[in-house]
Amino acid sequence: MLLLSATELAKGFALNYVKNSLPIDNVYNIRLSLSHDDPALTQFDMYPEDNGKTIELADASRAVEILLRKGKAPVWIDISVSEIRKGKTVLTLLCGGRYSDDMKDMYYYQSGLGPFGIKSPNLPFDFKEGIKFKLPETKKSSWEKLFKRNRR
Repeated sequence: MLLLSATELAKGFALNYVKNSLPIDNVYNIRLSLSHDDPALTQFDMYPEDNGKTIELADASRAVEILLRKGKAPVWIDISVSEIRKGKTVLTLLCGGRYSDDMKDMYYYQSGLGPFGIKSPNLPFDFKEGIKFKLPETKKSSWEKLFKRNRR
């Protein structure tokens, strides 16, 4: 499965930049249809209702359900490690809005990863090449923090 291969490569790449150990378990924050494509591109399936839509903390099987539609996937999906939350590595998937089932339409086809492009974690504003930084780490979900704050 390409998602799992891309996940492992993104985590390996992230280790060039981050000090953290990355947990084995993974979840995905998915941002759909970021390319704002011309609807006249009839060779692709497009879902304008997804423009800017975000799904958070999906496991791998849910991520595949979201990304695969009628056997087609976004032609590009940038994948990067973004944080560690509740003992899981969170990867962000930034997705184009054009869906295809033709591997040759996929941006990263020649890398063997289909639509997946491995990207670095978001670099801090003061990033210096060769100096690793810590990824944000959250032990509790933002909902748990909000609930605790509102109980006081």
